[in-house]
Amino acid sequence: MKKNYVPQIPYGTRDLLPREAKQKRLVEGALAELFSQWGYEEVVTPTFEYMETLTLGTGSSIQENVFKFFDKNNRILALRPDLTTPIARVAVTRLKETPLPLRLFYLTNVFRHEQAQAGRQCEFYQAGVEFLGAPGPVADAEVVALAVEAMLEAGLTNFQISLGQVDFVNGIMAESGLSPEYQQQIKYSMVSRDLVGLGELLSQSGLSPAAQELLKQIPLLHGREDMLNKAYQLVSNDLSRTALDNLADIRRLLACYGVDSYVNFDLGIIRDFDYYTGMVFEGYTPGLGFPLCGGGRYDNMLASLGDPNPATGFALGIERVLLALERQGIGVSVRGRDLYIAWAEGKLSEAIEAAGKYRKAGRRAELAIAAAAKQAAETTAREQGYEELIYIE
Repeated sequence: MKKNYVPQIPYGTRDLLPREAKQKRLVEGALAELFSQWGYEEVVTPTFEYMETLTLGTGSSIQENVFKFFDKNNRILALRPDLTTPIARVAVTRLKETPLPLRLFYLTNVFRHEQAQAGRQCEFYQAGVEFLGAPGPVADAEVVALAVEAMLEAGLTNFQISLGQVDFVNGIMAESGLSPEYQQQIKYSMVSRDLVGLGELLSQSGLSPAAQELLKQIPLLHGREDMLNKAYQLVSNDLSRTALDNLADIRRLLACYGVDSYVNFDLGIIRDFDYYTGMVFEGYTPGLGFPLCGGGRYDNMLASLGDPNPATGFALGIERVLLALERQGIGVSVRGRDLYIAWAEGKLSEAIEAAGKYRKAGRRAELAIAAAAKQAAETTAREQGYEELIYIE
């Protein structure tokens, strides 16, 4: 049976071969430098957490998408499905005495049960930031501007950030008089962009035709400032209007950052209602049918972990960025093989010394494993794609 066995990797995972791994590392290095320039500090958390910690931060709905297992004491553990809750845990425990606000970033792998396809895996890599203890549009504008700069730093130029605000819909729902369960069904149809299902739910809701029409329009409300003005005229409740004011404030600040040309409004982007509490956003680029990045304000997370404080942030999919670059014909420059150090019989010690010298000078030097004639060494260097041959004789 061993002779017939072909090793396979689990569903939803993939191997990154040398070139792909180099591209990933280059993008991650550029993003780490960018985040540091903006004053964010890196944190690294465990690959798995106690399940109860993850559900404290995000609610029980997360359980269906996580990989779970048991420790020796039969406590349920889970591979991290994102980094927001683990970083919030670090903030309220290990960094509790650190003055606020906290600017933290991460570069790591996360795990979720997904229908695997290009750009969507059960194990994938994210870069992201969390801005903790900072309320209001100033902090929100910073993370949106940083998301724009992150995509530019990765090499993308053709993309768009869409801003939404969950309280715009929350205000309308509060006026509707529908049961919480029915409201949740309607919200789920909006999140999944199921316009047919949304129409069916509304037709059975008992709401007035005007209220039904307003809710049907929400997934279609996207554009620039004129759309905000239109949306303002559609609602009369204070919560929805305050949400629109918040988006206008963020947009004005993004103009100060010089990134407003990459940003529009989309009130149909509401993401997870149980998680987000204000501004939300997603980043899209041609050629991908799913977001490159996403985030927003989540002011209830730290409170659920015992330290009530506001928070905002975003996550960017590394593989999605690389896939977008590939589909748009934008190459991530990866250096080929540099130096090949070959040596004649009896010259190994000199070859080792030469390799060390070149490495200290910043070159990438690979040492031949056996003595060879110069002509054979030249053939090897050429066939294997080295930029230069150093032959020690």
